[in-house]
Amino acid sequence: MHGTSASPAGLNAQQRSAHIRAVVMARGDELRRRYPVLNHQDTLGAAILLFALTGMIGSGVLYVEGYMAWWACLLVNAFLASLTHELEHDLIHSMYFRKKRVPHNLMLALVWMARPSTINPWIRRHLHLNHHKVSGTEADMEERAITNGEPWGMARLLMVGDNVMSSLIRTLRARTWAHKRSILKRTLKVYAPLALLNWGAWYVFLGFHAINGVASLLGAPVDWASGTLAVMQVIDIAVVVVVGPNVLRTFCLHFVSSNMHYYGDVEAGNVMQQTQVLNPWWMWPMQAFCFNFGSTHGIHHFVVKEPFYIRQMTAPVAHKVMAEMGVRFNDFGTFGRANRFERADAAVQASTVSRA
Repeated sequence: MHGTSASPAGLNAQQRSAHIRAVVMARGDELRRRYPVLNHQDTLGAAILLFALTGMIGSGVLYVEGYMAWWACLLVNAFLASLTHELEHDLIHSMYFRKKRVPHNLMLALVWMARPSTINPWIRRHLHLNHHKVSGTEADMEERAITNGEPWGMARLLMVGDNVMSSLIRTLRARTWAHKRSILKRTLKVYAPLALLNWGAWYVFLGFHAINGVASLLGAPVDWASGTLAVMQVIDIAVVVVVGPNVLRTFCLHFVSSNMHYYGDVEAGNVMQQTQVLNPWWMWPMQAFCFNFGSTHGIHHFVVKEPFYIRQMTAPVAHKVMAEMGVRFNDFGTFGRANRFERADAAVQASTVSRA
């Protein structure tokens, strides 16, 4: 196995990245030799999906039958849905059933159904592979869509956990009608049909209960039609079992992901500048619903073809060598820099010096 004792002194960014990659891949190979079950990647991926779907359906049934509190069902399913997000990400990189299109596409369809708040995974594949090519630049549409590079404020807070709200705000900001139509057209294309149903149900849920709340405060309860109440009963169940868990999961994932990726002043192709490791203790409630993404996703930028459960296992070794080579850990300044790698004034100063 490659040691992690190499000195970064005298190594350029590409050499540091290569050293990290070699150490992490060697650790993955060692784990596979120690635990042969890890070599059965297709089977493991399918088993994890079966576990997550069975768990989500089971907790939903327990809730409907009155054996589980609504909040427990929501939290359990948010965690299980985070597993299916990691599976989708691995599938996008063709890690399961690479040469068997039927089971591969079936898995993609099932992870989409478990996370109906998200875009079409076949469309996301192009956006995500592009993300790896142009990470941190204006062309990185995937990260920009989840607010990477956006200054922190009310707009970003609204956008980070609500895909439809994000598209709406971007539409309102667009300066020309042609640009507004383009954003709306693209939104309908990538979110149809599941996300449109998911977010539609979410807004109906919020609106219905907000009206009831206000009416109750005013002492004038609304006399809803029986058909409306029947529909709302279905929507209420859907929100607890699948919609609400994915709203929570989406917020946690997008908050973590958009702040662990850098944006705007990243050197093209320099993996050392693309991400940090973001794993402070106070983010653990969020990490729980995006499967420790802030701690392990940076590893993926160096070693793309390792499945998510291997990244969890290689993390201790990976973090050690990443720190030795100069990858940033818990750079909270990114919240005030709109995810720039350097402070704006420092970047301007450096640019001025370089031109002098």
